[in-house]
Amino acid sequence: MRRIDLADAGFLYAERRETPMHVGGVNLYTLPPGVSEREFVEALEIGSISAGEMRAPFGEFVATGRAGPLGPLSWELDQNFDVDYHVRHSALPRPGRYRELFELVSRLHSTLLDRSRPLWEMHLIEGLSKRQFAVYMKMHHAAIDGVGSMQLTQGICSPDPDFYTNDLPMSQSAYDRFLGSIPNKPSRRVVPKDQELRNVAEALKQQFDTSTHLFSALRRFGGAFFGRSGNLAVPWHNVPATSINTKVTGGRRFVAQSWEFARIKAVCKAMDGTVNDIVLAMCSGALRRYLESRNELPEHSLKAMAPVSLRDKNDYGAGNAVGFITADLATNIANPEHRVRAIQKSMAAGKELLKGMTPREASIFFQLTQVPALLTSILGLAAQFPAFSTVISNVPGPREQLYWNGARLDGIYPASIIIDGFAMNITLVSYHQSLDFGIVACRRSLPQIQRMIDHLEDALTELEDVAGLAKPVRKRRSNSVSKKATTGSKPKASAAKKRGKSRGKTA
Repeated sequence: MRRIDLADAGFLYAERRETPMHVGGVNLYTLPPGVSEREFVEALEIGSISAGEMRAPFGEFVATGRAGPLGPLSWELDQNFDVDYHVRHSALPRPGRYRELFELVSRLHSTLLDRSRPLWEMHLIEGLSKRQFAVYMKMHHAAIDGVGSMQLTQGICSPDPDFYTNDLPMSQSAYDRFLGSIPNKPSRRVVPKDQELRNVAEALKQQFDTSTHLFSALRRFGGAFFGRSGNLAVPWHNVPATSINTKVTGGRRFVAQSWEFARIKAVCKAMDGTVNDIVLAMCSGALRRYLESRNELPEHSLKAMAPVSLRDKNDYGAGNAVGFITADLATNIANPEHRVRAIQKSMAAGKELLKGMTPREASIFFQLTQVPALLTSILGLAAQFPAFSTVISNVPGPREQLYWNGARLDGIYPASIIIDGFAMNITLVSYHQSLDFGIVACRRSLPQIQRMIDHLEDALTELEDVAGLAKPVRKRRSNSVSKKATTGSKPKASAAKKRGKSRGKTA
C-alpha cells in the first residue's frame, strides 16, 4: 500500500454524487484508409491484462484506514483487476453527428467512478460520420493532472502512421515507451512530507535554510483582501454572484471546438501578449456575452482559477503537481483592448507571487491556501462562498501530428471537473496546429452552454479587430468540432489494413 498525499487525496475527500472528481476528455480520430470501424476495434486485441501491468495507480484502488473515508487514504493493488470492466465499447445513434457524441460524453462524464476498483474508464465510440471514431477516457483527479493525462495519449500514439501497439494508455509498457521518447532522464515529483505540512517554518528552515519566499507570498496573499497588493487577484475577494456560482447537480453537459493556433498567435504578436493572456481574453469576452444574454452581467469582474504546473521539466510521474493563479478576467470592462491589459496585469501579479519559490515551497503554499476551499466544499458552503467564478486551464499537448495504429488523431478535447461555487470549467489543449477547447458545465444551472462556442469565436474576432488583423471567413457551427476532422495528411493503409484482418478481443 502507498499513502496518497494530501494534494491528491483532497479530490477524494471533496467528491460527492453531485461533484464527481474525475478528469478526462475526448480524442477524435479518423480511420486509416480501407479499414472499417469493426476491423480497427477487433485488431486492438486488448485481451487479458493484470493490475501489475498497469502504471500506478491505474491498477490500484483506494483503501481506507481505521478513520474511514475522511482519514488517511492509500493506493492498494487490485487483486481482482478486470480490464473488460474498464474498457468499454459504444456506438452512436444515427446520424452520428458531434451533437450525439457530446450527448453521450455528457452522460458518461456525469457518473461516479467505482472506488472499489481502479479509478479510470476508457470508452471506444463508433458511429461518427466521415470515417471518424472517438475515445472518451476519464480518470480520477486523485490519480493524475492535466499535464500527466497528455502522457496517456502520447504513450500509445506516434508521429509514424505505421506504428502499431496493443497497449492501453494506462499500461506500464505505454508509460515506458513515452519515457523512452524523452531526451532527459525523468526526475521524481516533489511532494511535501507530512512533517513539513505540520511544521512549515521549521521544515523550511531545515530544508531550504530560508522561509522568506513562502511567508512573503502569504503576506501578499492576505494583503490582497485589504487592497494592499496592487493588481493581485485572490480567491473569495470580490467574487460576484452569477448563475455560474451556484450549487451543481450530478448532470453534466460537454461541448467542444478547435481554433487555429495561428490565429491566436497572430493576436499575441500584435498585442504583445502571451497565449494565456489571449486565451483568457477570449474566455472573458465569451463570458461577458453569455451573462449579458441572461441579463446578469455583474458589476464586479469575474475571477478565474488558472491552474499552473508545478512539475519540474523532467517530472513525468502520475498524481498532481499543480497550483493556481487567480486571474481577474476584467469582465466589467467593455473595451476589449483595455480588458486584455487588465488581464495581463493580473497574471503578472500572480506570477510575481510565485517568483523565487522552489517547487516544494510552491506546493506547500498552495496546499495552505487551498484548505479553506476544501473545507467549504466538504461542508457544502462553496456555493455561498465561491472562491472563483470559473476555472480556465491551458494544458500543453503534443505539437506534432499523431496517429494511433494508423488512425489520424484529429483533436484532443479535455473534460474537467466542476463543483459547488463554479458550475463551468473551460479547459484547452494545444495540439498540432490548434487549440482544442472542452467546456463542462452543470446541466441544470447553465442551460444552452453550447452558446459559449459562438461567444468564443466572437470574442476572438473582436480581438482580431482590435489588433488590426484580417478576419478569416468562417461558417458558424455550434455544438461541433472544427475543420480538423477533415484536414491533415492521410496515413498509409499498409500495416493497419493488414492487421485489421486479425480477430482479437473487442473492448
